[in-house]
Amino acid sequence: MIQLEVWGPYALFSRPELKTERMSYDVPTPSAARGLVESIYFHPGLRWRIDRIYIMNPIRFVSVRRNEVTDKISARNVRQAAQGGGQPLYLAAPQAIVQRSSLLLQDVHYVIEAHFDMTAKAAPSDNPGKFQDIVTRRMERGQCYSMPYFGCREFTASFRRWPGGPIPTIDESRDLGLMLYDFDYSDPQNITPTYFRARLEHGVLDVRDCEVLR
Repeated sequence: MIQLEVWGPYALFSRPELKTERMSYDVPTPSAARGLVESIYFHPGLRWRIDRIYIMNPIRFVSVRRNEVTDKISARNVRQAAQGGGQPLYLAAPQAIVQRSSLLLQDVHYVIEAHFDMTAKAAPSDNPGKFQDIVTRRMERGQCYSMPYFGCREFTASFRRWPGGPIPTIDESRDLGLMLYDFDYSDPQNITPTYFRARLEHGVLDVRDCEVLR
């Protein structure tokens, strides 16, 4: 089990029902928390499971307008270009730019509590003690495979290993409604989202025994 402390000025855990004008969930989704942990240490021989998310700062929203583009380079264009086709592999920002409003979380601070399960892709020399030592060392040294971020890559996250002791969470309890849990990758041709009924209890989102809806 690990406890990873993360913080930053902004976060955007986008609600899937609002894609054009982005709006964040009140707290990180379990899949976003898993992505933060995996950015510190990822290995095919283990699978991270989120247990609890501790909310340390008051939940505050701020509305901003950001420049985005309406187009994207498709995989079909990439294949055609690789085969000698004439499809352009660039975006002309002045022609595709658009301003969109986003409702972000401001001044976020969390502790993510997680554990991992061994997978069939683990090597014979792999064991839980080895993985635990590696991820603990990486958290203490500030090492990561990719820069962790809060929902969008422009909202980077600072991190460290939680030093231990009680975690000072906000004193807030309420129903957060239906929230994205994770994605089901069992069928690579049909990746589907899963959801759960989220509830905040004294600043803690506990997802250990939640009912996952498909």
